[in-house]
Amino acid sequence: MKTHTTLRLQTLLLGLCLLSALQCPAQTQPAKLVPVYPGKTWSSADAPEKYGWSPEKLQQARAYSGTIATEAVMIVHKGVILDQWGATTKRLNIHSIRKSFISALYGIAVEAGQISLDDTLEKLGIDDRAPSLTAAEKQATVGDLLKARSGVYHPAAYETASMKKKRPARGAHPRGAFWYYNNWDFNALGGIYEKVAKQNVFDAFRQHIAAPLQMEDFQVPADTKFVNEPESDFPAYVFRMSARDMARFGLLYLRNGKWADKQILPEKWVRESVAAYSKTGGSGGYGYLWWVAVDGRHYPGAELPDGSYSARGAGGHCILILPEYDLVIVHRVNTDIPNKVTSAQLGKLLKLILDAKMQAPASQGRA
Repeated sequence: MKTHTTLRLQTLLLGLCLLSALQCPAQTQPAKLVPVYPGKTWSSADAPEKYGWSPEKLQQARAYSGTIATEAVMIVHKGVILDQWGATTKRLNIHSIRKSFISALYGIAVEAGQISLDDTLEKLGIDDRAPSLTAAEKQATVGDLLKARSGVYHPAAYETASMKKKRPARGAHPRGAFWYYNNWDFNALGGIYEKVAKQNVFDAFRQHIAAPLQMEDFQVPADTKFVNEPESDFPAYVFRMSARDMARFGLLYLRNGKWADKQILPEKWVRESVAAYSKTGGSGGYGYLWWVAVDGRHYPGAELPDGSYSARGAGGHCILILPEYDLVIVHRVNTDIPNKVTSAQLGKLLKLILDAKMQAPASQGRA
């Protein structure tokens, strides 16, 4: 009797379970979007409006760029080319964007234990030509140099006339106390990297970044050179690069240092690099050799969302990353001839581009 009753109870419970399953099907989780990366070549959006952008307003941005000295523009949204125009394959001097490149190499070196941000110039055996560094200047750390807060105001290679004019007097500020956009810091970082990593900065960039990102146009040594000047032992390290290869570098940062299934840069390093350690007025702030938007301030006339940041070069070159919009914008100018796009002009162009962004369709989540 007990066995018979037990069987009936089990049958009843099974039936209730089946009925419940039919009436209340299990809720399915939405499919997780897989981030998109370019392979050997970039993919392009077939229609900007499918990604929530107005083709007409993008055309207005393109038309405005034709009235200034823009050489090329590339807009990458969700890992694909949303729009592009101009000479996007032409390799041009990237000027100070080189500094964001060396910042990336430092992230790899720090992760590998080759160097610490707390290492001082004295510990690393760093000095310069007469008048050589003082004992106080040698207490500056690698972290100070990455933030452009070293307090070392020694003459440097590749300085503009404006930089020379604005350079504080030697000993004017102690290490870590004052932000100054300092070519000595930037050039010395190149020399320090080569000393600790035992590798030329250009070869290191090709190995650790350009190759895994499958940059299409960048070549070593054709697109690289050192610029030596008699004032300093530390040369500037100069790169030439195409807009489409610069966009790959921007996408690497947008993806927090990850490229496809490989973590190229430590995610923690990317976050630290694009935090604002100094306020820089209308440009917002400054991280580890990256310019950072603060309270919407970054380029005049263009209000950007929090978390935006850029690598910048003289004459109007920039790689702008906007994580809020899953967006990378590259702007190029042919500065091999006397061309320049001002910050105000670039700000207006960026505003026109961002004005083209509509409400994203429900089917388009951020990758």
